[in-house]
Amino acid sequence: MPGPYDDCVDVTDFCVVEATTYGYRPSLGASSFFIAIFAACMGIQFFQGMRWRTWFYMSAMTLGCLGEVVGYAGRVIMHGNPWDDIGFQMQICCLIIAPSFFAAAIYLTLKHLVLTFGPEHSRLPPKWYTWIFIGCDLFSLILQGAGGGVAASASDQSTQDTGSNLMLAGIVWQVVTLIVFAALAGDFVLRVSRARSSLTLAASDLLKDMKFRLFVVGLVTAYLTITIRCIYRIAELAGGWGNDIMQNEAEFIVLEGVVVVIAVICQTAFHPGYCFPQMRIQGRGSSKGILGDKDASDPEMTHTSV
Repeated sequence: MPGPYDDCVDVTDFCVVEATTYGYRPSLGASSFFIAIFAACMGIQFFQGMRWRTWFYMSAMTLGCLGEVVGYAGRVIMHGNPWDDIGFQMQICCLIIAPSFFAAAIYLTLKHLVLTFGPEHSRLPPKWYTWIFIGCDLFSLILQGAGGGVAASASDQSTQDTGSNLMLAGIVWQVVTLIVFAALAGDFVLRVSRARSSLTLAASDLLKDMKFRLFVVGLVTAYLTITIRCIYRIAELAGGWGNDIMQNEAEFIVLEGVVVVIAVICQTAFHPGYCFPQMRIQGRGSSKGILGDKDASDPEMTHTSV
């Protein structure tokens, strides 16, 4: 830590907990709870990915869950010693970037919704959604990861602020990406609703399928909770290190922990392999969806048979 606490490595009469960046001992109970939830979801996501062969979706979700587990493990370490540099580095880097992987899993869905309900209703070719939004998410991930690394290893206030600004830029970029994604998705839904009478029978039946409806509800819920989390992180980082928001653990538990748990549970319980089969169907070369030929150029959702 910068200033008079440079040499603090453990809690003492001088190196008090209140002088740390967070100003508190991270809750052992909350951190352990989040580790258990994310570890369980990671295992379930891996099993579902293997079962349905949704390789890219599985990779995004399991990497995100792994990041959350490692991040909260860092907070467990900090519960024992709030001055521990390793614990601080683990949690600041991993908890900052992990939700980007969950956002990536959400972005994957729009292309397949477009292919399922009609590319003619979309303003962009279906495959563009994957490349544009995953590309933007990757850029956000790089900014946040680099910022987290710089901030976690900083030896002076200036370097730490540089890391914080990089993380802030990455999260702001992520929110902008989420907003643009919602605008394009909402526009597509509106166009499909206006042309509902022209949908194929299979597409109309899918809209009535309860599993698919639950998938959509889960997808929207995950989107909203991740967006809320990002807005919270912007407010937290914009105030500088050790600000009132950063030192409020209750807000962190709810707006970083609980909302991300809700997102991951929705993405796990309403898995596309079960609730939205069209997202995992792809044959050799090109495949037939409920509206005809599908673009087989993307690797994110593959299955060897219909």
